[in-house]
Amino acid sequence: MYPTLAITLLVVVVIMMAVKVVPQQKAYIVERLGKFTGTLQPGINFIIPFFDRIAYKHGLKEQAYDIHEQICITRDNVQVRVDGVIFLQVVDPQKASYGINDYVFAVTQLAQTTMRSEIGKIDLDKTFVERMVINLAVVAAIDEAAIGWGVKVLRYEIKNITPPTTVLQAMEKQMQAEREKRSVILESEGKKQFAINVAEGEKERVVLESEAQKLQQINKAEGEASAIKAVAEATAEGIRLVASAIKEKGGMEAVQLKVAENYIDQFGKLAKSTNTMILPSNLADVSAVIATAMSVIKQQETK
Repeated sequence: MYPTLAITLLVVVVIMMAVKVVPQQKAYIVERLGKFTGTLQPGINFIIPFFDRIAYKHGLKEQAYDIHEQICITRDNVQVRVDGVIFLQVVDPQKASYGINDYVFAVTQLAQTTMRSEIGKIDLDKTFVERMVINLAVVAAIDEAAIGWGVKVLRYEIKNITPPTTVLQAMEKQMQAEREKRSVILESEGKKQFAINVAEGEKERVVLESEAQKLQQINKAEGEASAIKAVAEATAEGIRLVASAIKEKGGMEAVQLKVAENYIDQFGKLAKSTNTMILPSNLADVSAVIATAMSVIKQQETK
């Protein structure tokens, strides 16, 4: 009974040693008598007990590793503390097992040295704005070296860049000066725009006043012209009426009477305005004066 039980237990142990179940996204490296013999894929796999053994186990998922903080010197000789995170993936389990002793340690060390080299190529001010350039440079440098290690560097990200306290204080002062400068510039631009708006308003006011004066003068001139035209038309109409009346019966007698009245009236006004007068010899002969005036009127009619 005991030998049977021992044999049964031995068979169970051998079967358990021969059957290997590999989880998804895992890869097992098998060695036979100390020599690489193959890679077990996810699922059920069989090996030879006592001859084969699982030497290495690798995860094929993307993995993230911290890059510890280190001191880097920029091109303008400023010390900054830089840390980051790197993302790796095993793409060749055999190379990851035999290409290097510890690919994680190698990649992190290479990332630190490459970071120091890239930071040393640029000034402090550019380290904050060229993070993407630095990240790509680190990935390219590590990926080229990691080809023989069976790993793929997917990306690298800088987490923090910490300058010394004195540099931070100087940067804060510089930022404050820049903000004050922008404030002064904005204030001056506002004053400039205000002055421009005032000048434009004054210009428009002067133009509108000149236009108003121009329209006023035009209207005044048109009014005066209309008045002069109306007076002239009224005068002409009066003259036409007088001329028409003269031609009618009794018209000449009325003209003679009007001339006599005007003669006497104007002579009276002349006597009131001055003390010295030169009188014609035929002053008393009003009929002669009227006859003279009438002869002038007749001459005008005949022309």
